[in-house]
Amino acid sequence: MADTERYPGAPDDSAEAAALAALLGRCGQGDRAAFRRLYDLESKRLYGLALRITRQPALAADAVHDALLQAWERAALFDPGRGSVAAWLTGLVRYRAIDAMRKRAREVTGIDLPDEADETPGALERLSASAAGEALRRCLSTLEQHQRRVIVLAFVDGLSHAELAVRLESPLGTVKSWIRRGLQALKACLEA
Repeated sequence: MADTERYPGAPDDSAEAAALAALLGRCGQGDRAAFRRLYDLESKRLYGLALRITRQPALAADAVHDALLQAWERAALFDPGRGSVAAWLTGLVRYRAIDAMRKRAREVTGIDLPDEADETPGALERLSASAAGEALRRCLSTLEQHQRRVIVLAFVDGLSHAELAVRLESPLGTVKSWIRRGLQALKACLEA
């Protein structure tokens, strides 16, 4: 990361951020009790993030474990000038969860798969074929391109507001406004 880059993530409450920074500083000095406290404070939030990415509890737990182990090993290298501890931990977990998904996709499962692809339509295809799906498609087409894109990325790909802001290189508040206005326009269109 360049010296001017910041850790991704939303800003923290300053008192909470200071407490996490103090704990991480103690972790950098080898304080196991501080690491345990840091783990207790952050593991649930980080697990929720990893689960949202992996959609598999075991992979999410592994991603959090690996990221927190990495945080313990690299605590002394943390630079508070680049962002908060919570944002740094979020980035570690996010990258570990994405890596776990990529690794999982490359693994050979050992299960004999049928020679022909499953032609059964998924939920998204069934919705698209229905009257409600047609109305949704029609209403989505009336939205401005940036609104349509953030709504699809948020609801189909499951990206959070912060992840959308990073991907689209747009301010978080702007992304939230696009989603809110887009959803209001969709609601009005679908009710018409």
